Amino acid sequence: MVYGALEAGGTKMICAICKENGEILEQVSIPTSSPDETMPRVIDFFKDKGIAALGVACFGPIDLDKSSETYGYITSTPKVKWQNYPILPVIEKALSVPAGFDTDVNGSLLGEVSFGSGRGLENAVYITIGTGIGGGVLSNGKLLHGMLHPELGHMILVPHEKDHFQGICPFHKNCFEGMASGPAMEARYGKKADSLSGIPLVWEIEAYYIGQALCNIILTLSPERIILGGGVMHQMQLFPLIRKQVKEQLNGYIKTKELADLDNYIVPASLNDNQGVLGCLQLAINARKGK
Repeated sequence: MVYGALEAGGTKMICAICKENGEILEQVSIPTSSPDETMPRVIDFFKDKGIAALGVACFGPIDLDKSSETYGYITSTPKVKWQNYPILPVIEKALSVPAGFDTDVNGSLLGEVSFGSGRGLENAVYITIGTGIGGGVLSNGKLLHGMLHPELGHMILVPHEKDHFQGICPFHKNCFEGMASGPAMEARYGKKADSLSGIPLVWEIEAYYIGQALCNIILTLSPERIILGGGVMHQMQLFPLIRKQVKEQLNGYIKTKELADLDNYIVPASLNDNQGVLGCLQLAINARKGK
C-alpha cells in the first residue's frame, strides 16, 4: 500500500509517493506559479499511482475548520493568485481518495513526531526559519489549531540594542518574521544569509531574535522539545548561540530537566529536509483511518 504526500509550499509543490514506514519511493518538485498552471501538474503526478490516501500540508493562512464552507481553502495569502483557492476540494474531486489537510509547519512537526526526533513526545514545537517564519504546535498529543492556526512567526519582538533595522513585515514590522527571516537578513545587510557566515554580529543579532521568540514559546506552550528547520537554520553555528540566548533571557525562571539540557531541547530538524513530506504521509495515513 502506498500513500501520496503533497507539501504545498509558496515557492514549490513537493509531490511524493511513500510507503507507510516512511520510505519515499518517488518525489518531484513543481514550481508554485498560478493554480491554473500548477494544480493540473500536481494532480497528474498522483493519478494512476494507486494511492490509498493523500496528505496535504499547505502554505497559508488556510481554513482548517471542518464545519466551515471554506474548509480546505487557502485564504488570505499574500500570493494573490492563490487567495481563496479551494486546494483541498479540487484535489479530492480529482483523485477521489481520503485526504488529510493541515498547515505546512504542522506537517513538518508531524513528520518529526512520527518519524524523527520528536517521536514519543506529547508536546513539541517545530519552527521553520527561511523565506518566512512559521511554527507548528503539538499539544497533549494533538496538532494545535484553535480559532485558525498558530502564527508563531508574527509574535512581536523587542529589537536588539545594536539593531536599527525596522523590519520587513508589512503588517507588524518588528515581528519574528519581519526581523529574523531570510529576506529580513538580506534587507538588513544587503546580502543573503548564507554569505554572512563569517560576521559574528550578524549571528549574535539573529540568535537574539530567535532566542527571544523561543522564550515566548517556552513560557506560553511549555513544549518538551523545540525543533528548528528552514534555510536559515542550515547555519549550524546558530544553535549554540540560540541556546545561550534562551538561557540568558529565561534567567533561571523555569527549572526543568529539559531546560537543563538545552543541547537536546533546542535541536535541528532530523529528517534531511523530508520532514514536510513525511508529515504529509502521516496526514494521509490518519485520513485513511478516519482520524
